[in-house]
Amino acid sequence: MEVNTNSGASDHPCPRPDPAGTEPCTIVIFGASGDLTARKLIPALCSLYASGRLPQPITVVGCGRTVMSHEQFRARLKNGWSGDDPAWTRFAGQLFYHPVAYDSADSFQGLAEFLRDLDQSRNTAGNRIFYLATPPFLYPVVAGMLGDLGLAAEGTSGNGWARIVVEKPFGRDLTTAMELDRKLHTGFQEQQVFRIDHYLAKETVQNILMLRFANAIFEPIWNRSFIDYVGIIAGEQLGVEHRAGYYDRAGVLRDMFQNHMMQLLALTAMEPPSLFEADRAQDEKAKVYRSLKPFAAASIQDNLILGQYGAGSIAGKPVAAYRQEPGVDPDSLTPTFALMRLHIDNWRWQGVPFYLASGKRLRNKVTRIVVQFKEVPHSMFRQVLGEHISANRLILGIYPREEISLTFQAKRPGSKFCLQPVTMDFNYDTSFSSPRPDAYQNVLLDCIQGDQMLFWRQDGVELCWSFLSPILEACEACPDPDMLLKSYPAGSWGPAPAEKWMRLIVNPFPGGYESTPRPGSPA
Repeated sequence: MEVNTNSGASDHPCPRPDPAGTEPCTIVIFGASGDLTARKLIPALCSLYASGRLPQPITVVGCGRTVMSHEQFRARLKNGWSGDDPAWTRFAGQLFYHPVAYDSADSFQGLAEFLRDLDQSRNTAGNRIFYLATPPFLYPVVAGMLGDLGLAAEGTSGNGWARIVVEKPFGRDLTTAMELDRKLHTGFQEQQVFRIDHYLAKETVQNILMLRFANAIFEPIWNRSFIDYVGIIAGEQLGVEHRAGYYDRAGVLRDMFQNHMMQLLALTAMEPPSLFEADRAQDEKAKVYRSLKPFAAASIQDNLILGQYGAGSIAGKPVAAYRQEPGVDPDSLTPTFALMRLHIDNWRWQGVPFYLASGKRLRNKVTRIVVQFKEVPHSMFRQVLGEHISANRLILGIYPREEISLTFQAKRPGSKFCLQPVTMDFNYDTSFSSPRPDAYQNVLLDCIQGDQMLFWRQDGVELCWSFLSPILEACEACPDPDMLLKSYPAGSWGPAPAEKWMRLIVNPFPGGYESTPRPGSPA
């Protein structure tokens, strides 16, 4: 069953302004010789430029320790562009490079002079975005230098507006998150700081609010009276890859739960904001985080299952165990899988469990939200069908398909009275013909426009760390870490103790538990 998206399509034109009509600016990327710049940022900017969605004029300046010319920088980045050459040629004319030593005030002074010269020659009005595509330990260093040299100030010394973009992680616990925030604010005000979470820029994630608050059929039943549980999963087939140096110090709770998983939770559980504005939405998210019921130290094992992947197979190919990955401590106790059961202690969600699961080397790459409704309160069909009828289920798919599906009961054709679950699907790929910008295109456009809707606010960061830090401390202080950390074979859905809860989220799903490999069984 598919959804017809044509009816009334012209009744609701998109009100979002076209960025091509916004103010010109310069985007300064620190860490420009790194992987994030080449794989994500530059292809996103080039696509936006080719489609006419960037303001004119636009200037992109790469900064890094590596010394190279403008031409060398452009040639280096061209390899990451998969589109046509004319589009790249036009965009490459907007690319420049300036080497920077991150610990040198003189080097940043040279950058400031270079940017002012570019502003004058390219008429970008002193408007600047500083994107920190650097290792996290450099965030406070770069932000401090920009503040000391006056580049964070707005409306003075030839400056227009100034914004700084930081990627997660935002600290590794509450203390370091607050310290990072203090360093960022030595030069930048809160409205100038954009804490990026690319999950928020995915179309289906954004559509959660539209589904809930722009339709009269869902919100009245979006509460403890009708919903049995909510499951959120962000599973990966990939292992630690090239991130071992960071990941072995972080683990899955810091890498995924403090940011992506908490954002998905907030969008699912928040109250409707009075207006669709960034601050109003951020206020409602903060209320969710404040309402998270803390884990009692003695009951952590009742609500949290941690795992680390062992050797196994992915797509029929053998893969190494986490401890055998290059750059990983052979005795590492870092979790690569976590399944958490938590409760939101407020009127709407009292008693409804939320299951949050994320892990590496799982059977499938999948990100989705499962809203399981309660069974019907009375079965008038018990004499024919028995006591239990499968409950309705709403699935918000983010990956591999961006979709929304609702499962309900229908009578199977024939003389016998038999029910069969059927599914009503809305699929982005088949329902909309226009191309969709990827997550980084969305966040870059919003940063240019100064729209904070898809970004973190500091109080949300601190509230999430306030919830997670005691859990992390209790786990890391455990006298017997092996008691908490369970091994699971790569290519499975996680450790055996998690199976009961994972069934709630994964089934029904292609390649679900009916085909989950266990040690000694074929993949």
